[in-house]
Amino acid sequence: MYVIGNIALYLGIVIAAYSLLANIIGMIKKDNRWLESARGGVLSLLFVSSIAAALLLYLLGTSQFQFKYVATYTNETLPLIYKLSAFWAGNAGSLMLWAFLLCVYAAMVVFSKEKRNPMMPYVSSIMLVNILFFFTVMVLNANPFEMTGSIPPDGKGLNPMLQNPGMVVHPVTLYLGYVGLSVPFAFGIAALILKRMDAEWIKLTRRWTLTAWMFLTIGNIVGGWWAYLELGWGGYWAWDPVENASFLPWLTVSAFLHSVMIQERKNMLKTWNVSLIILSYILSLFGTFLVRSGILTSVHAFGDSNLGTYFLVFMSFMMLVSIYIVMTRYQLIKKESNQVESYFSKESSFLVNNLIFVAAAFAVFWGTMYPLISETLTGAKINVGAPYFNKVMAPIMLSLIVLMAVCPLIAWQKPAVDKFLKSMMWPLAVGAATGIILTVLGVKGIFAIIGLSSASFMLATHIQEFMRGTSARMKATKENPWKAAYRLTAKNQRRYGGYIVHIGIAVLAIGVISSQAYSKEVMKTVNKGESFTIGKYELTFNSLAERMKDGNGIVTADVDASYKGKSIGKIMPEKIFYETWPEPSSEVAIKTNLAEDLYVVVSSWESRDKVTFLVKVNPFVSWIWAGGIIMLAGTVFALFGGKPTLSRIPAIAGQKFKGR
Repeated sequence: MYVIGNIALYLGIVIAAYSLLANIIGMIKKDNRWLESARGGVLSLLFVSSIAAALLLYLLGTSQFQFKYVATYTNETLPLIYKLSAFWAGNAGSLMLWAFLLCVYAAMVVFSKEKRNPMMPYVSSIMLVNILFFFTVMVLNANPFEMTGSIPPDGKGLNPMLQNPGMVVHPVTLYLGYVGLSVPFAFGIAALILKRMDAEWIKLTRRWTLTAWMFLTIGNIVGGWWAYLELGWGGYWAWDPVENASFLPWLTVSAFLHSVMIQERKNMLKTWNVSLIILSYILSLFGTFLVRSGILTSVHAFGDSNLGTYFLVFMSFMMLVSIYIVMTRYQLIKKESNQVESYFSKESSFLVNNLIFVAAAFAVFWGTMYPLISETLTGAKINVGAPYFNKVMAPIMLSLIVLMAVCPLIAWQKPAVDKFLKSMMWPLAVGAATGIILTVLGVKGIFAIIGLSSASFMLATHIQEFMRGTSARMKATKENPWKAAYRLTAKNQRRYGGYIVHIGIAVLAIGVISSQAYSKEVMKTVNKGESFTIGKYELTFNSLAERMKDGNGIVTADVDASYKGKSIGKIMPEKIFYETWPEPSSEVAIKTNLAEDLYVVVSSWESRDKVTFLVKVNPFVSWIWAGGIIMLAGTVFALFGGKPTLSRIPAIAGQKFKGR
């Protein structure tokens, strides 16, 4: 198995290098036989990477401790699902996953219905450069098939924080998002090289980009849910450097998805679109660099990694090459782009949207990297924590919510102001009513009230758009409301899928604002039989029990909970002491409903009869997860909308190939 695994890695290097060379020769000689050979090489890479990935999964699942990676991240008592999830628990395995997904994406692209498109050899070559890099790094520095000096009787096991269902979903979806960005990046660079400044590459990559964005969204939402359940501090987003690294490309891809609509429809913002997709791709590499470099402290980072140099060099190389290509084509891009006709138009609102997203990305990037910059320049490492990010990002995100509320109401080119004001009256009234009701109810915090009112304004705008469209169709076709609504959305899935995503964002924003502004917390030490309150909840500590399960010691607190004097059942927070891990893990107990979460953690204990609890009441946290589900539903709906029209010219730059 050692031989098979290493042969697969070395074959990955050889085949990727050959396929890249075959593409170059085919493009220079305009010979289709070389290009067909390169295409076959991509298929061979998929086969080789599949063998390597399947072998690593087998080694992990069967506890082959003679392999260093298996012994480091699994042990005999680890459940099978987490043995297999250890595939991406460490550097070597996560690089293998990245290489495998790259090969999957590359094969899907080069064998798609557009395989004869003249951009395809360039796209294939760019993706092959990425594949070659990852296989090379594995061979030189992070071989998942490296053997141990002697076979240990058992492995070290998986970090307890990783033994959670989030481990099965979160890393894989983020990697699918990261790797997926290589496809639109490759098409964008190919279009620049061929001087094809029309919207063809945009149309070719719309679904690829939307799919990558969807996976990044799932990864970030599931990551927040995982942190909320597992880390025991009561939050879901700590502005950790690695969290920020996954958020950065999400911001720039979000800007790109909005911006490309303007190029498709109005032939504008071409420079923006090329720049945004390059930036998004570079930020995906930057996130991987942060995780593996060890330059910043993070609970998510691989602490024993020395791969940062490889990724820094590769990231710098790809960035410099991209900038060079853009600069050499800049005059052509500018020449073929139309200009915005009116400052008050949908086109202008999309440009403002880009500026806000980029400002948000810069603010997150600056806050993430400032400690390193400070230490480099002054020798003093200044920590930038959540207060900075919350203070800076709150107004940026608020302005984005307001823009998302207004944008659907603005017409293209030169809209009539009176029609815009008329269409905005009802949503604006909903937003204002929200603020008034919250104030009358005695809700404190002016900034939170403004945020909640803005989210309501945004929600009302998009609901109104559905209602107006349905009403117009009912008048035109005499259909019933349900049939009219169905056919309206089915005929314009891109538009209404986007609206569903925006509704999800509004729901999520309500959850974030409420949980951040109105969360209650108490740390209380109580004796057996003693009660304490937090908000309208009363908790009574009954007992502390110990038991063993799968070789792990589990300490469970038995707590009765009541709300407004009415029992809501028992809460059983736990501490788990893993046999193979020095630190215990907290198992949070949560009572949840649409309005709030009761969040209970065993912090410590002096004896069986005296325990310290951390208890929080977090309003509307369930709305965050609900918003994420709505966003996912909208994205899937939009993915099937729109049928791009693409050229099918079987040549590069209009020239025929020799051979087949």
